[in-house]
Amino acid sequence: MARPKAKEKAARGPSTRERLLDTAGLLLAEVGMERISTNMICERAGVTPPALYYYFADKFDIIIALGERLMDRQNEALVRWLDRHASGGLRAYAENTEELLRETAEITEAEPGGVWIERALHSSPRLEHVRIESHRFVTGKLTDAFAPFVPSRPRDLIWLRVRMLVEFGYVATEMLHAESGIAREAVLAETARMQMLATLDLLD
Repeated sequence: MARPKAKEKAARGPSTRERLLDTAGLLLAEVGMERISTNMICERAGVTPPALYYYFADKFDIIIALGERLMDRQNEALVRWLDRHASGGLRAYAENTEELLRETAEITEAEPGGVWIERALHSSPRLEHVRIESHRFVTGKLTDAFAPFVPSRPRDLIWLRVRMLVEFGYVATEMLHAESGIAREAVLAETARMQMLATLDLLD
């Protein structure tokens, strides 16, 4: 049976799809990537397997959708942050990095199973593309924002610097939930300081 397109799915039952995703996120946090199953999600969400398979092909399809939803929400915060500090130039972006790191972490923590979704995106080659595509989107947005303020720098150099900063930022914020020996505020502050210095280094 042909699966419906995304717009058709949203028109016919967005609440069911979102309920399935919320349920799957919570279960992912409870039982982990290996044990979670479509039957388990159906039972907890109170829907039949055919209802789930109307939206998703298998559990990996569900986790991909969870990752895309989380990344989209984080990326929306990035766009708002870029607009908020655009008038201050590159220095304003650099000096307000901690604000973006904090907002990104809070979005992850508010998402059902958000921390475990991030971990799942690292755990399987079938899921890695979700994270990589999102990080490249973020890199492109930041490069577009930074480039006008450093016209003497080649764009490919700016992109590479930003791409590495993006990866570092995500890994550092994951430490908030994996490293109990360092205070949350210390992780955010030190990550922001390192990113600020690397960003300001682009200035002549």
